[in-house]
Amino acid sequence: MVRRILIDTNYWKSFVYARLAVAMGDPGCLSLFGRDAAAHQLIAEHITAETCVKVSAQGRVVDEWKWKESRPDNHWLDCLVGCSVAANLAGATVPGIIQVRKRKRERVDFGEWQRRAREGR
Repeated sequence: MVRRILIDTNYWKSFVYARLAVAMGDPGCLSLFGRDAAAHQLIAEHITAETCVKVSAQGRVVDEWKWKESRPDNHWLDCLVGCSVAANLAGATVPGIIQVRKRKRERVDFGEWQRRAREGR
């Protein structure tokens, strides 16, 4: 069985960047271990490989993340985002952020989902 989750990557990248912007030691801070800049050079390059553009559509304004052409590698940013999603799914929370209760969704296997899609439900 292959498990999949669909995420809003733009939301989660904004979430990670917001955590990186929190002052060291404050609740919700995401920081790297140690003070050796050379040890963090590669992850810093990956984290800064994308830029945020505010986009408005259908009455909402959202962040849309785009690759910088000069920085083709963003793999560690994607891994950091994936770890944030996994932590959220496991129940981790950020102090000071109001948690919105999500409605319980019915689990449907992929074959069942395809059948429903074909039937238009």
